[in-house]
Amino acid sequence: MRRKLIVLAAILCSLAYAKEPKAYQTGKLLQMDSVACGVDEKDAKSVAGEMLGTDSGHKKTHELLCQEYVLQTDRVIYRIRPKDEKHPVLLPIGERTQFRLEKDKMLLRVEGLVDREHVYLVVSMTPRGDDKAASTLRLNHLQ
Repeated sequence: MRRKLIVLAAILCSLAYAKEPKAYQTGKLLQMDSVACGVDEKDAKSVAGEMLGTDSGHKKTHELLCQEYVLQTDRVIYRIRPKDEKHPVLLPIGERTQFRLEKDKMLLRVEGLVDREHVYLVVSMTPRGDDKAASTLRLNHLQ
């Protein structure tokens, strides 16, 4: 009898501390742009060229491009970039996505794609322009 009470108490305690299920929001990927996100530089110098004095002081530079997606929800338009710039996942445009915001990042998953979350950084957030409440708030702010 005593064992049953201990097992029952352990089960009740574990249920009390169980995490709530993750709440996802839904949105639609509208477009993907390639935006400048830095510059890659390579020196044209070598150790032998430095010693012999045959290397020139030229640097080879080229601009790095990153993927930036536009994600539209009911109220907000997000501009997001993949956190992993070396191995970004190409997302399907026009598809519905599920996401959740956690601290300073967005965890996004697309149904039909690999069923795991991909980490994105939120670059900007803009309220949707078709909401009348948002436009009246802007007008009241200027008064």
